[in-house]
Amino acid sequence: MIIRVVNQSKHELPQYATELSAGLDLRANIDSPIELKSLERTLVPTGLFIELHKGYEAQIRPRSGLAFKMALPF
Repeated sequence: MIIRVVNQSKHELPQYATELSAGLDLRANIDSPIELKSLERTLVPTGLFIELHKGYEAQIRPRSGLAFKMALPF
């Protein structure tokens, strides 16, 4: 399957951090830190645009190790 990706961010395309990684490491395309209060939500730009085939989806999840350390809910 070919997935078209347009990268308008200042970062390289997402990559697997290790050979056994289950997902790619995605970076925020921001110029300054974003601080969220408890239970607050916000949109975080990535600068990436993808063209998925009908019937498919893309998901973004917190890193499991970071979520555990920071007690983030899934």
